[in-house]
Amino acid sequence: MTTEKLYFQDSHRSVFDARVLSCEPWKDGWRIVLDRTVFFPEGGGQYADPGFLGEVEVVDVHEKDGVIYHYTKEPIEAGQKVEGRILWEVRFDRMQQHTGEHIISGLVHQKFGYDNVGFHLGEDYCTMDFNGPITKDELKEIEREANRAVFRNLDVISSFPSEEERSRMEYRSKIELSGEVQIITIPGYDVCACCAPHMKKTGEIGLIKLVQMDHYKGGERITMLAGDRALKDYGEKEKNIKEISALLCAKENEAAEAVARLKEEAKEQKERLGALQQKLLRFQAKEIPVEEMTLVFDASLTGNGPRELMNLLLERGAGICLVFAGDDASGYRYVIGSRSEDVRPVGKMLNEAFDGRGGGKPEMVQGSLTGTEEDIRRICRK
Repeated sequence: MTTEKLYFQDSHRSVFDARVLSCEPWKDGWRIVLDRTVFFPEGGGQYADPGFLGEVEVVDVHEKDGVIYHYTKEPIEAGQKVEGRILWEVRFDRMQQHTGEHIISGLVHQKFGYDNVGFHLGEDYCTMDFNGPITKDELKEIEREANRAVFRNLDVISSFPSEEERSRMEYRSKIELSGEVQIITIPGYDVCACCAPHMKKTGEIGLIKLVQMDHYKGGERITMLAGDRALKDYGEKEKNIKEISALLCAKENEAAEAVARLKEEAKEQKERLGALQQKLLRFQAKEIPVEEMTLVFDASLTGNGPRELMNLLLERGAGICLVFAGDDASGYRYVIGSRSEDVRPVGKMLNEAFDGRGGGKPEMVQGSLTGTEEDIRRICRK
């Protein structure tokens, strides 16, 4: 028993009639076999088509030994005829991505001899893994050439050559193939074995955009958006750049330069602020009475401020110095130091008393805890 694959006959067909050959319970639902189907089963890095058989939702589709199984939450009686329909928008979107991937992979193979060793077509993105290095400039040229293929509106040819015919052909394939094999040909760009439905014309892809490249297992992982996904991505980026330009009071094509200037100004301001904070800490340290055990609570301290203030107080002669940054409501970040004592027991005592976490060396420990200033002072004075 095999299932007639209507999606091979017409990739743009979305509605069909079929007879239910079997319907059996399967896990938490039902598994249905039809005599023919438009539903593409999961495979080749692409998810199965979603859709309906009559009013029954198809939640997944898989193929085994030539039989295509439709998984549903409800049964359909064997022997009856049923109308099936896939969600066309989803099919069309996936064909845009998959046919775009063939163009990119074909170009990479032509220019560099690299193989596509991994492909994933997700709901939001499409990734391709190539087993060799590609520079950013080379990637831009591949993108330009891929879109030339789109604009030329070439035929996307689906064929099923015999094994003998395939033995005389040159085509891309990641595995050894036998039996009925679909070969997708995009003239001048790619010839590849593939189990999925594709566009009839490259122009239907609309646009190909390569949005990211990452080093991966000695090669490159390229993220692609095609068709409507590329258009939506452009829309989001256009919206963001307009908002950024308005905030910076800069033209859109000058936004990056304006951000660079703002970043440099922020760096300079941070350096000046750091110098002023150092001066303020030195003045603050002079005003704090130094004792054998000196406790300081200051909610304004940030970054390395607590540690720097502690060191200034130790220089003035504090035996053990404890600096707490924070407040009673949100908790405290602490640093404890000494030039003569092992402060780890003090940190351990505070952690146990106030459900704290932290540690360090004999001369300094750091951590955080939850408690009130009044209770912390009382514990430390014991």
